[in-house]
Amino acid sequence: MKTYRAVLVGTGGIGEAHVRAAEFTQGRVHLVAACDIDATRVGEFCKKFNIPAAHTDYATMLRVEKPDIVLIGAPPGLHMSMSIEAMEAGAWVLCEKPLCASLAEFDQIEAAEKRTGCHTSSVFQMRFASSNTHVRRLLADGEFGRPLVAVCNTLWYRDAAYYAVPWRGKWKTELGGPTMSQGIHTMDHLLHLFGEWSEVKAVTDTLYHEIEVEDVSMALVKFANGARASIINSTLCPRQETYLRLDCEKATIELTHVYAYKQENWKMTPADSENAGLQKAWNDFPPDVGSIHGAQLLAMAENMDTNTTPLTSGDEARRTLEFLTAIYKSAFTDTTVKRGSIKAGDPFYTVLHGGMAPPREKK
Repeated sequence: MKTYRAVLVGTGGIGEAHVRAAEFTQGRVHLVAACDIDATRVGEFCKKFNIPAAHTDYATMLRVEKPDIVLIGAPPGLHMSMSIEAMEAGAWVLCEKPLCASLAEFDQIEAAEKRTGCHTSSVFQMRFASSNTHVRRLLADGEFGRPLVAVCNTLWYRDAAYYAVPWRGKWKTELGGPTMSQGIHTMDHLLHLFGEWSEVKAVTDTLYHEIEVEDVSMALVKFANGARASIINSTLCPRQETYLRLDCEKATIELTHVYAYKQENWKMTPADSENAGLQKAWNDFPPDVGSIHGAQLLAMAENMDTNTTPLTSGDEARRTLEFLTAIYKSAFTDTTVKRGSIKAGDPFYTVLHGGMAPPREKK
């Protein structure tokens, strides 16, 4: 099997997850360098995790290290430019969410993919747990019957210290509130399981935090298959919970966790308690691999082996970003937004708030 040289840019809170991801690949991916504008922080990070080289300049790291993979954990406002620069240097990219600031930026990433032959993949590790693969297969095979109703809640808590970090809470640098920075994972997970969305009606508000972006959003969604879903994304909830509920003709499927999950976090309640066949199919889980970065990084290595498009690149990544953009457009315009309606020329195509974000007054 091929092995790949990886570098990490950004050694903040998410950095360790990428170190552990490389370790999970058991030699398929070697983390050879890390970069951060803070020389002390990157030096201490590399020493702690035995990473051979520390850099403070991203372009220099790309030129010197010649990586096969770039892991991006820098602030969101830098994601597009860093992804394109990495691909132009010949590397594939695994980038933290949110992947970029707008559909216009995504289209620039896609153009760079076509130009370079490399791929940029958004970190959506919820898709890569082995238990999720099992549940998705059962849904696709019709074991649960027709999808009908879903609940998708990301009820998290962030305090003033969290938003005191200079790049957080601002449209230009964090790119949005819990819609983009927290609930994005669970919403992508919902779309991965329930399929194509067709329209959304949403509201956003800033109820408590002194920030530019929202601290709560709510949405009602219609799917192409006729199913309906309700969504809440919040950073106002001291008792944190991530909750995904899928109600189908034959069963209710629930997933309850906070930041990561394993097989034990799933629950299935059949409509017919005597349906032994459905229970047997449900119980047939594969060996348990949780919703970790390592599972997604290993999948990317396998894509590189075969030169195939990663699961969260291209159309799949764009679908989720288009959905999040539609939530903001719906909230700011008080309209129902249909899939495919946000195109070049639409103000929400180039910026998530469409130029309509009101100034925030201090409370």
